[in-house]
Amino acid sequence: MLQRTLLLLATTILLGACQSVVGTGRSQLNVLSHAQEMTLGQEAFDAATADALLVREGKDAAMVRRVGERILDAAWKLYPGNPAEGYDWEFVLIREDRINAWAAPGGKIAIYTGLLDVTQDESGLAVVIGHEVAHVLARHSGEQLSQALLMRGVMSAGSSALGDMDPATRESVMRAMGVGSQYGLVLPFSRLHEAEADEIGLFLTAAACYDPEAAIGVWERMAASGALRPPEFLSTHPDPYNRLEALRRLMPAAMVVYERCD
Repeated sequence: MLQRTLLLLATTILLGACQSVVGTGRSQLNVLSHAQEMTLGQEAFDAATADALLVREGKDAAMVRRVGERILDAAWKLYPGNPAEGYDWEFVLIREDRINAWAAPGGKIAIYTGLLDVTQDESGLAVVIGHEVAHVLARHSGEQLSQALLMRGVMSAGSSALGDMDPATRESVMRAMGVGSQYGLVLPFSRLHEAEADEIGLFLTAAACYDPEAAIGVWERMAASGALRPPEFLSTHPDPYNRLEALRRLMPAAMVVYERCD
């Protein structure tokens, strides 16, 4: 009786937490509210930039803010009424040679100066910022945290169900469950999020009147940057050449959006 009640409660929570991703319509599980995401994002942003050298002045910092604002304007035109319009958005440039950028939930976007050699111009930078804004619009961080909370519950239930096994067998089974969830669920979900951000970001770039074809050059230069990559099934990101192929398939539709610009 108790198990049935818990199952009914869990089902009710899961159904209530299901929503659609902006831009793709994919159904996602997210148990966090927008306010919770904003709080967590601010805390993560503060921690990540506490010891960072932020570039506040100069043409590069101004370019990051300008491109960010144009991408946001495009987001509200493409997806009017999205709750992310109420986020406290911020675009910062960090002086560091790393070829990287990241987004925290709630609208905090960071670009590293080392990435500017790869993006090369405003259109290239718009591709990256569009990708990071897409992560926030799609609430990927909240979805991943919700997934982690769900997996923790499954692992806890599995541990209880294996209580009658001898300790060595129980440990082996739990370890296998952990590995299976990592490679069978967590990493593929992360790759899905990256591919989804590529798609949404490409249309944000086009709607902001930046040439979406710049995405091909950016990701080609990323692929040639010399960073070592594990096999795709062990990675949180799609294979760069698979990513390029997906972008090429989306490009005709993105160009239609771009050609409507003044």
